[in-house]
Amino acid sequence: MTREELLAAILDALAGIAPEIDAAALAPATPLRDQVDLDSADWLNFLVALHAKLGIDIPDADAAS
Repeated sequence: MTREELLAAILDALAGIAPEIDAAALAPATPLRDQVDLDSADWLNFLVALHAKLGIDIPDADAAS
């Protein structure tokens, strides 16, 4: 998977949870969690969507970040 494909998958998952977020305004050097206003349930839904799209496991310790 290329960097562009990964970014597209992340943004697609994010758009499914919070379509109002302007993906063009996101800064790659800043943690995503600091840039989006998602409550804990939406953040969890975002991580679940990433798992479904990418087949990756996100440890609980990292999910809170």
